Amino acid sequence: MVHDVVIIGGGPAGLTAGIYVKRGMLDAILIEKMGMGGQIIVTDLVENFPGFLEISGADLAIKFEQHARKFGLEMKGMLEVNAIEDSGKIKIIKTSEGDIETKSVIIASGTTPKKLGAKGELEFIGRGVSYCATCDGFFFRDKEVVVIGGGDSAITEAIYLTKMAKKVTVVHRRDELRAEKINQEHAFSQPKISFIWDCVLEEIVGKNIVEKVILRNVKTNIISELKTDGVFIYVGLIPNTGFADVKKDEWGFIITNDKMETSVKGIFVAGDCRVTPLRQIVTAVGDGAIAAVSAERYLEGS
Repeated sequence: MVHDVVIIGGGPAGLTAGIYVKRGMLDAILIEKMGMGGQIIVTDLVENFPGFLEISGADLAIKFEQHARKFGLEMKGMLEVNAIEDSGKIKIIKTSEGDIETKSVIIASGTTPKKLGAKGELEFIGRGVSYCATCDGFFFRDKEVVVIGGGDSAITEAIYLTKMAKKVTVVHRRDELRAEKINQEHAFSQPKISFIWDCVLEEIVGKNIVEKVILRNVKTNIISELKTDGVFIYVGLIPNTGFADVKKDEWGFIITNDKMETSVKGIFVAGDCRVTPLRQIVTAVGDGAIAAVSAERYLEGS
């Protein structure tokens, strides 16, 4: 069977694309290597998605999925894509459970948190090192933790950790944050959060679990130690695009035009895995809608 559209990724971009292609009466299937919802399922609080003053990421993900299912979108979870073969009008999706043939593809595969590369980081994953506060914050109740980073992810997760941790120390390599101003205001007004500026993480130290971190001041090169029970790292994102043989930037994000078209006809991209000036739920949703409409027009002309 040859589908009209295969959507790769079950986050906001992919699920929105699914809603639009099914409204266009196309034969479509969405495949996701994990559970539906993408990274928003581990977001504690969403307060910048229009129509919802406050909602948890998990609850919003459920609403996206329910909306897509209402229109009859077929979804397959726990299915990993290894490659896309371009045979002209037919694309072959190579998956962990076999091949899927389709006339068009919408890649909405999102990103994965970047590893910092500090000494001890990999050794202590699951033993004090984490990349998800909402996943692991519970284990640090009444303990002291360090958050590495100064962007929105780092600051919103630091704020979330104050619900459990006794103290949260944000370590940032610059002397000012990159997060949205409203998030900065929340963090600066939170008495449990303190900041260490102009420093980078050199090493994570401990025996069986994290006990302390070694920091280096980027301006003075002075080395310091900080006792901590946990380290949460938010230093960027890696696009999940290794399976896609299309034009990308130097970091692996897929390059598109304003119609979400890639360098390969019939392959479209939406959401965080593409080159974009802003990675938010609302922009992913917009991308998904555009990609779906572009795919539908491509199919009409093919």
